Amino acid sequence: VQLQASGGGLVQAGGSLRLSCAASGRAFRRSTIGWFRQAPGKERDFVAAINWSEGSYYADSVKGRFTISGANARNSVHLQMNSLKPEDTAVYYCAVSNKLGARSVDEYDYWGQGTLVTVSS
Repeated sequence: VQLQASGGGLVQAGGSLRLSCAASGRAFRRSTIGWFRQAPGKERDFVAAINWSEGSYYADSVKGRFTISGANARNSVHLQMNSLKPEDTAVYYCAVSNKLGARSVDEYDYWGQGTLVTVSS
C-alpha cells in the first residue's frame, strides 16, 4: 500500500491550495481516507475524512473552509483549502483507515509521506 500526497506550497493568508492523495496497492472503495496535519512541535491532528458510507466530515477548525472530495474509485482524494490562515501551516498527511468515522491517528493504518503547507501572514 502506498499513499502519495502532493499539492503543498507557500500561499498568502486568504489564499487557496488543493492537496491530492493518490492511493495504490489495493482497492479502497470501502475505506476511510483522511487528512491530518502536524505543525512544528505539535501533535498530528485530524483535518477531514471521506468514506463510502458517511460521506465527508471535518474538524471544527476547518469546517466551512476546507472541502474533501474523492474520485469515484476512492483511490484518489483531494482537499480543497480556501481562506487559509497562518495557523493552517503544517505538514499535511493523507491516511487510510478501515473504520468508519475514524478521527484519531491510531485508527489509521496506512500513511503517506506528507506535503508542507505554509501560509504567510
